[in-house]
Amino acid sequence: MPREAIELTNKLENLSILDQDGNVDEALEPKIADADLRKLYNVMLKTRRLDERCLMMQRQGRIGTYGPCKGQEATPLGFAYAMQAEDWFVPSYRELSAYVWRGWPLGKYLVWWGGNEYGSAVPEGVNDLPICVPIASQCQYAMGIAWASKLRQDDTVCVCFVGDGGTSQGDFHEAMNFATVYNVPLVMVVQNNHWAISLPRSKQTASPTFAQKAIAYGMDAMVIDGNDILSCVTAARESIKKARDGQGPQLIEATTYRIMMHTTADDPKKYRSEEEVAPWLKKDPLIRFETYLRNKKLLDDKIQKLMEEEIKKEIDEAIVFYENYKHDPYEFFEHMYQEMTPELAAQLAELKAYREGPAPEVSASNGNPQVSHA
Repeated sequence: MPREAIELTNKLENLSILDQDGNVDEALEPKIADADLRKLYNVMLKTRRLDERCLMMQRQGRIGTYGPCKGQEATPLGFAYAMQAEDWFVPSYRELSAYVWRGWPLGKYLVWWGGNEYGSAVPEGVNDLPICVPIASQCQYAMGIAWASKLRQDDTVCVCFVGDGGTSQGDFHEAMNFATVYNVPLVMVVQNNHWAISLPRSKQTASPTFAQKAIAYGMDAMVIDGNDILSCVTAARESIKKARDGQGPQLIEATTYRIMMHTTADDPKKYRSEEEVAPWLKKDPLIRFETYLRNKKLLDDKIQKLMEEEIKKEIDEAIVFYENYKHDPYEFFEHMYQEMTPELAAQLAELKAYREGPAPEVSASNGNPQVSHA
């Protein structure tokens, strides 16, 4: 038996179109209508402003622990833009820009971070899953959705997002393996932001890229500049089309950086230096896209000011909605089982007593409530 190299047929590419200073490679520049370019910028700007407000609200005690997405607006937005309305979107927890593009109300997003399950209720007619925090568990859901799409022959594609830390979980690899074996229409997007909480990318894997893991499963892959909206749109269009056309699942590694903390419960200064973060601030996807649009005469100070004013008004209204949202603190007891168990009924009574005080005693003599002071 001769010793010879094994030929690998799957492709692994690298893509960057818009450089750090907003200059475009015209040979690779995707065709995007001017109106769409402005809308993409508006959504990216809205995402940034809402993210900033959420961080402030958490510091003020007005929402719970929050996971910022600053600097990671381009990748989710590029894929959301390239998807059809009927396609399925399965997020992790830094894909706010895609949610905004696909029509989720900003107030609902705030309610989720405020701790109420109303925020997980997908808007009518939107084929999305809610925010998923358990690391990489969404990969299995996405693979299942893509498999169902294939069985139904409904021509839909499922786009799933996972972080670099998620690639260390078995769920990710099981989903990848199953997806290729059954040739399902799945696009797996790895947002490589270089940090899994405090664990650096270098301790996640010895592979030069996350994308090359796709080769082991017989899947095509691409590494893209995740801070370049044009690269994101191009990669999204190509990978989604290939998945839809029956060419199998695709893996995209979007290289970006987690500029802020993992969540507001984390202090990144304890494990990384400001010198490491500084170069990535110059690669800010919002600034690069703004420069590109100004160079194309599609954005100026007047349009920018108008956008900022409209976005502020929308966010202010969303905050009012969130802070006036009336929720039932007992509703989660009602949906555990078809009929409430005795244990749950006892817990419900205990919670009501804690929140409202014990029920008043009724006098046997006249039937009037008598408050016990015992």
